Amino acid sequence: MLLLQIFTAIALVCYPLAVYLGLQFLPPGTIALLLCIILIARLALNKQQLASMALPLIVGIGLTAASFIAKRNDWLLFYPVVINLTMLGLFSYSLIKGPSMIERLARLKEPDLPDAAISYLNKVTLLWCGLFVLNGSVAFYTAQFSTLEMWTLYNGLIAYLLMGLLLGGEWLYRTFWLRKHE
Repeated sequence: MLLLQIFTAIALVCYPLAVYLGLQFLPPGTIALLLCIILIARLALNKQQLASMALPLIVGIGLTAASFIAKRNDWLLFYPVVINLTMLGLFSYSLIKGPSMIERLARLKEPDLPDAAISYLNKVTLLWCGLFVLNGSVAFYTAQFSTLEMWTLYNGLIAYLLMGLLLGGEWLYRTFWLRKHE
């Protein structure tokens, strides 16, 4: 069970590369079917996790299954758009209902955050929302108007680098900010 969870997680992170390689080297429809099966497995394993993460999996299953049935490989390219829209929705909703998504994540490591940190963490959550808008927009553009190679480069590398830079940079800044405000 754990091995299947790890495999499906890695497969979803490598989704852009899988699409690129699958469209280049596999018979038509094969990658859509394989990705659909992986998404179904991930959804089945998702029972104990956030119910809100089921939505992108269900949409992904729909996209991959429809791509397979209609023999439309281009539909596979829109899954990163779905992921970014879902994350934008989750982070935005957390800003409205509270606590913000970044506050929740920060409290995993620092349960006793000072009150001054809440406003800062809300701003960081808003920054993440901006990144999801940017990533989702570029993901849509590359899916609709670009080459498969450019789509793969952005969605399989550049988007992850941007998220990593924001995550790492914000964590470093927050570490110093918390020390300053203790």
